[in-house]
Amino acid sequence: MTAATDTTPAAAHQAAAAAAAGFAAVHGGAPDGVWAAPGRVNLIGEHTDYNAGFVLPLALPHTTRAAVRRRTDGLLRLHSAQAPGAVVELPVDALAPGAAEGWAAYPAGVVWALREAGYAVGGADVHVDSDVPAGAGLSSSAALECAVAAAFADLHDLGPEPAELALLAQRAENDFVGVPCGVMDQTASTCCIAGHALFLDTRDLTSRHVPLDLAAAGLRLLVVDTRVKHDLADGAYAERRAGCERAAALLGVPALRDVPLDGLEEALDRLTEPALRPLVRHVVTEDARVERVVALLDAGDLRAVGPVLTAGHASLRDDFRVSCFETDLAVEAAVTAGALGARMTGGGFGGSVIALVEEDAVDRVAAAVADAFAAAGRTAPRAFTAVPAQGARRLA
Repeated sequence: MTAATDTTPAAAHQAAAAAAAGFAAVHGGAPDGVWAAPGRVNLIGEHTDYNAGFVLPLALPHTTRAAVRRRTDGLLRLHSAQAPGAVVELPVDALAPGAAEGWAAYPAGVVWALREAGYAVGGADVHVDSDVPAGAGLSSSAALECAVAAAFADLHDLGPEPAELALLAQRAENDFVGVPCGVMDQTASTCCIAGHALFLDTRDLTSRHVPLDLAAAGLRLLVVDTRVKHDLADGAYAERRAGCERAAALLGVPALRDVPLDGLEEALDRLTEPALRPLVRHVVTEDARVERVVALLDAGDLRAVGPVLTAGHASLRDDFRVSCFETDLAVEAAVTAGALGARMTGGGFGGSVIALVEEDAVDRVAAAVADAFAAAGRTAPRAFTAVPAQGARRLA
């Protein structure tokens, strides 16, 4: 099992120094500063954010660091330690959807979104480095967007609140990159605080930090990166979102969040398109699961959260149909080995699974999942424990 990421001030200083050194090697000289934004796991509340529902993410210790220096010639020059190659150079004034491809579209989209919102931002040299696993359903794209957004907001003294930065980062991903994501990932990356999960109402963006001290309860949150990402994910995500929007329109509600749990069966009976019914059932019951987990955390009954996670996975697997063999295998192996509960986290079709486990069972559960993957002839998964970490911030 991979060791937990170091979250000490010394480790943050070392990460900032490494990003600054990478910047110097590419751009020459020193950056004006280094900013970091984390990836996230979602404890519960999957595919509810674009249905105006509830989510409960927490920030990971894993971050993307952006070393940035302002330029006066209007050029945006982008480089990533994870995508070796030439610096991507773009005129800021010419930024528009389609102007950048691949990883560079995400930071370029952030600069575009800031300008579209009326903020006066200019060119910059940017070097990014990240330890957020890409393609693992842990929001590496949001971490990249939010690190760059935080950097530009500070460098240009723009003053937006973290929640507004999250919306701008979401717009970058929706309208510039072309991925129809909800706002959960970016909000988690900008707004989470250490030691807490973020109970977020994605309709009005009101939120509350819910204490999540797993260690005090003798528990750990095990994250299993299946190292699988199926190609159909992007198209399937858009298809599920369109189905939810169609169902809401047919039911005459603004969003599926507005279908009450006690009115679910009546709503399902009204839908004339059978394929939409399981989508509605998942979203409505998932919102209820989020509220249930928040209530359990508030009551200090952390172990009771486990079965709710497992029920959420069954709904994602059977109703929303966004799981896959590897995530199902990881959940089954973890629960069989003694996890209190487990589920896939993220958009689906691969990515990661989270498992709530007793402290003394972490190695046993991780080993059981690895053994199950080996027996099935799958690539060995990567497992690590996660603690709720801090959102976007300046490191140096």
